[in-house]
This record gives sequence, C-alpha cells and structure tokens, in this order.
Amino acid sequence: MAKILYQGHGSLRLTSDGKTVVYLDPFVGDGYDKPADLILVTHQHHDHNRLDLPARKKDCEVIQNMDALKNGAYQKFTVKDINIEATQAYNKNHPKSECVGYLVSVDGLLIYFAGDTAKTEQMKTLADRHIDYAFLPIDGIYTMTAPEAAECAELIGARHTVPIHMKPGELFDSAMAESFAAEGALVIRPGEEIRLQAVTDSEGSRIS
Repeated sequence: MAKILYQGHGSLRLTSDGKTVVYLDPFVGDGYDKPADLILVTHQHHDHNRLDLPARKKDCEVIQNMDALKNGAYQKFTVKDINIEATQAYNKNHPKSECVGYLVSVDGLLIYFAGDTAKTEQMKTLADRHIDYAFLPIDGIYTMTAPEAAECAELIGARHTVPIHMKPGELFDSAMAESFAAEGALVIRPGEEIRLQAVTDSEGSRIS
C-alpha cells in the first residue's frame, strides 16, 4: 500500500506501491530527496509552492492550481499509477478561483487533500466517494479552526482524518492537533511516515 510522509505545515509526500513519488504543497521539513514523479500545488501562497525543494525525475509533472482549475472547471489528470481530481477550496483568505484541493486515487485508496479551505459546497457530496484518508487544515487564522474542521470531517465521512496546517511559522503544534476531535482522527507528526491501510474482508479483499 501507499505511504505518506508528513513533512510539516501543509507539506506531504506520497509514495505509491509502484514507487511513484508525489509531493503536495512543498514548503518545509525534510524528505525532499526522493525524486518526484509529480508535484501538486493547491495555490500560490508562499507556504505551499516551493517547487525548487523536491528532487525531480526527468519526466516529473507539475500540476498547480492554474492547471487544475480552468475557466471554472475542475480538471482530472492521470500520472503513472496516480489519478488526480481537483476539488473546491476556498475561504475569506483564499479566493475560489485561485485555489483547489485534490482527490488522489492510488493503490485502491482515495485520499482527499483539502488545501487551504473552509467548508465547501462540494464537501456535501464527498461522503458518497468513500474517502479513506482526508487531510484538513486547522490553524484558525488563514483556514478553519479545529472545531470547524471537525464539522467538515463529519460531513466528508473519511475513515481517517488528519489535521495539518497549524500555527503559522511552525511545522506542527501538539496541543492544536490533539484538539481536533473528529471521529477517525489520526495525528501524524512531522517526519513520521505511515503506510496507508485499506479496509479488507476476512479473505483480504478490499471493501469499497
């Protein structure tokens, strides 16, 4: 199964079982040495778009918000064994026309990277997608508070929801992370890499 390394703030590295490497919103932390097959950027704030950080393969693709949202239409992409679908992301600090989140399908799992956002209209439909892991911001300054993110988590209905993007200028804040009281909450600390898990039946087949 795929693995995710939390690098801190809103930065993550996803590695598929087929060794495809994806960086999301590179900005801080360690672990940029694995050459990227794909870099995803949700918007152009300085703490999300350090494209110079990750090592890259020669055929590395970069998908940014302006690629993912064109003329009001959210785009879909396939890069090797990764399927990507752009989603709504917006709040008072992040214009709807300039920001996206991403739904990423990999190794039979569906992962939601919300980007810098508050509750969106699209979130009402996401429970039907049976998301495995959702990553939601909780800083309460530029994005949602932890209680607001918990409301979104209930709406989305992912099996596991991971709080990210906490105090500005810091990789992580333990107290803020622990205050995220959502069903299925999963706290990951910077530098920690987890192997994502699918739900399987008694015979080991994935349950959708």
